[in-house]
Amino acid sequence: MANIRLFFSVDVHGNTELWNKWMNAAEKYKTNVIILAGDLTGKAIIPIFDMKDHYEAEIRGKKRVARGKEELEDLKRFIEGYGYYYVVLTPEEADELAKDEAKVDALFKQLISERMRKWLDILIQKVDLSSTMAIVMPGNDDEFYIDDIIREYEDRGILYPLDKVIELEHGYQVVSLDYVNPTPWSTPREVPDKKLAKIIQEKMEMVTGDRSKVIFNFHPPPYNTKIDLAPKLDKNLRPVYIGGAPEMVHVGSTSVRKAIEEHQPILGLHGHIHESSGVDKIGNTLVMNPGSEYSEGVLRAYLIELDQDGIVDWWRIEG
Repeated sequence: MANIRLFFSVDVHGNTELWNKWMNAAEKYKTNVIILAGDLTGKAIIPIFDMKDHYEAEIRGKKRVARGKEELEDLKRFIEGYGYYYVVLTPEEADELAKDEAKVDALFKQLISERMRKWLDILIQKVDLSSTMAIVMPGNDDEFYIDDIIREYEDRGILYPLDKVIELEHGYQVVSLDYVNPTPWSTPREVPDKKLAKIIQEKMEMVTGDRSKVIFNFHPPPYNTKIDLAPKLDKNLRPVYIGGAPEMVHVGSTSVRKAIEEHQPILGLHGHIHESSGVDKIGNTLVMNPGSEYSEGVLRAYLIELDQDGIVDWWRIEG
């Protein structure tokens, strides 16, 4: 029975370039499991203005101009490379759209859904899902209609992990969690840590095998580790600086930490805190967070190899 080679990444936030890098890792690293675990969707729409003889858009305070269809396609790809969505419209159409919040919300949902389906279609085309298991999971920033889109592709080989325990070779089992403890941003999937503990317990009740071979695929990292540090924020949600550097505080989940301490899974795969890339240990459990530089087009990931006795080796991947 071959060793498991698992490629794990997280927090791509709508960046198609990162989706493609994650997907291509299956062939590049000869993996048999790839996981993209949470915060799949982007956060903003960039209007591309049709000015009749050219197109223009403002991205991060800089105006970009496209002349002709070929340059327009380049501009669209450029916008996707930051994790943004785009819509082509005249300045007059943009003004009308801005007056109707319901239409803006409907457009955002449409663009998110279209990109998600495009990504999943590409995954099916590019990766041999008969030899590589592909697990795609939403995170706290993702709206709930994303779940339904992923489920649409389950009969085509893509695994939605939140309603099941996923069985791997050598008796390993993946338990997945999308919810996080409260944040200042009031994202769609947040609950108090006590509620999070109940959700984790319900998920652990689905485990039937050797609990020492459980893998926690939990979007929130455990509290008080090297992988849950984020900048401290003031009352205006601005970072607090000390000596010119941001003051860092632990923001992970106490319930996730307690679950790891109690169940001692072999591995904890986490994300959510972009600034806190790294690895740590809680008892015998190795926990890791690739971090995220999605807006820079940099994929952060870990490649982990397991055999029937445990973790053989692991590597940090970045590029």
